[in-house]
Amino acid sequence: METEPKKILIIDDDSFLLDMYALKFSKSNFNVSTALGPESALEKLRGGLTPDVMLIDIMMPVMSGFEFLTKVKEENLSPGSVCIFLSNRGLSSDITQAESLGASGYITKGSTTPSEVIAKVVDILNKIKKQ
Repeated sequence: METEPKKILIIDDDSFLLDMYALKFSKSNFNVSTALGPESALEKLRGGLTPDVMLIDIMMPVMSGFEFLTKVKEENLSPGSVCIFLSNRGLSSDITQAESLGASGYITKGSTTPSEVIAKVVDILNKIKKQ
């Protein structure tokens, strides 16, 4: 039986990466929404978007991914969403901060192909579903 496509919100300030990941995830049976930066993502969430997964870049102008996730939690926007950071930074302090904010995963862009990113997201979702 075919499972219902998972809804993913991809948040990044790089429109090329946003488009590329949107295409890859949609080809992998995800219902994709994108946000060019955290302000756009907050607007969509406040407007009622409830993604199953949020894939969040860290380094963005105006507001970092960490600040974005803090705001999402403060406003109780999409409390059931699985949050995963996707960043060029792989510092252990960033990973620790992501975990402290309740992120379910941390993927480093530079050492991961788009196909591997999708596989890791699916793997994280499957682990959560088994809990």
